[in-house]
Amino acid sequence: MNRQQRSNLIEFQPRAFNTGTVEYINSQWVFFDEETEEAALVDEFIHQEVEVQRNNKWCKGFLVDNGCIQTGGEQITLQDQEMIRIRKQLIYSFERLLDELNDEAFVQFINTLNSLNFSIYDCIYCYNHLTFLDHEKGVSGVNFLILDNEEFICSVQHHFDYFETQNDRFELTLNNGKRTVIERIS
Repeated sequence: MNRQQRSNLIEFQPRAFNTGTVEYINSQWVFFDEETEEAALVDEFIHQEVEVQRNNKWCKGFLVDNGCIQTGGEQITLQDQEMIRIRKQLIYSFERLLDELNDEAFVQFINTLNSLNFSIYDCIYCYNHLTFLDHEKGVSGVNFLILDNEEFICSVQHHFDYFETQNDRFELTLNNGKRTVIERIS
C-alpha cells in the first residue's frame, strides 16, 4: 500500500468535516457549525482544507485570506450564507501512530473502527508510547486511544511488539460492553 492509498482511506472517513454556513458580519467571515451551532471566525481555519458548495457540487480547496479559497489554479470568494465544509484535523499523536502502523495493521484497524461505526476523526485522546521509544533495538508497549462518535465511546488499547516480527493487537471496548480484538503479526 502506498502513501496515496493510505491518504485515500483517511480522506473518505465518516465525520471528516465540520459542515456549516458562512456569514459576513462586521467585516469578518464567521463560520456557523450546523451540528454544534457554534460560531468561529473563518480566519481560524486559514490554510486548512475546505470545500464550498457551488451548483450542488463540493469544490475542494484551501482557505486563504479574506474569505478566499484556492482551488487548483483559481481563487473563489465565499458568498454570504454559503454552505462550506472544513476538514477536521487529526490529533497529532494519533496521526503519528497511524504513520507507524504497517499497511496490514493500518487497514485492519481502520476497517474495524468503521465496522463499529467509528471514524478516525472521532478520536478525542491518543497516548502514543511509540514516539518515546528507540526503534533500533525493537520496541514493545501499549498505546491508548479514546474515540467518541456521539452515540458510543470506544476505548482502544494498542499492544505492540516490534522485534524480529511485528505484532499489533488492538483491543476495542465500547461503553455498552461490546468488545472486539484484532491482531496482526507480520
